[in-house]
Amino acid sequence: MKQRSVRFEADPSLDHVEVVIRAPAQDEEVTALLEQLDSQAVNTVTAFDGFGRMRTISPGAIISASVDGKLVHIVTADGSWFTRRTLQSLENSLDSQRFVRVSRYELVNLDKVLRYDFTIAGTLRLELAGGTETWASRRCIPDIRKRLQRKE
Repeated sequence: MKQRSVRFEADPSLDHVEVVIRAPAQDEEVTALLEQLDSQAVNTVTAFDGFGRMRTISPGAIISASVDGKLVHIVTADGSWFTRRTLQSLENSLDSQRFVRVSRYELVNLDKVLRYDFTIAGTLRLELAGGTETWASRRCIPDIRKRLQRKE
């Protein structure tokens, strides 16, 4: 039986999580582990709370994500988190069938939309899980309308 060890090393110079697998050679076990880590990396978002504590968030837990200065603010049912990724980068890594851009600065999870209202003036109000609401920009409304109708 192979001996394994797992450890954490803090490196304040990094602004991301780096995983390194050390082994005498890349065998089947190492290859399987790399594939598993790669699939997990695509399906999760690493974010931080206001105190710098790291959290891995599954895409299904994300209610919305919006630009907040140089950071992206992620809202979940458990609270608010921040990531240094750009909104575009986050959008590209998430399921395009589930997430939709509602404005230049915000992305929402369609599974978390509780209600929506098209107003006479042509605007769109979205009520999201957790009691938040947001308004869609006019240029995003045609795409959102199609996506919401497909979801019904």
